[in-house]
Amino acid sequence: MPVIHIDSNELSRAQKRELVKSITKITSKVTGLPENTITIIIREVPTEDVGVAGMLLCDRE
Repeated sequence: MPVIHIDSNELSRAQKRELVKSITKITSKVTGLPENTITIIIREVPTEDVGVAGMLLCDRE
């Protein structure tokens, strides 16, 4: 049973639905496992908690 963790910026409920649906389908296709065995966990990370190239994302916006 694959468990996929996604760390992301804030997403709308509609975006989360689309993301989960799309990733589930492609994971099922690649692994040959049924979709009902695939679990996806989304963690939203505030931009103030992510640094890229020495800067917080909130400072780059």
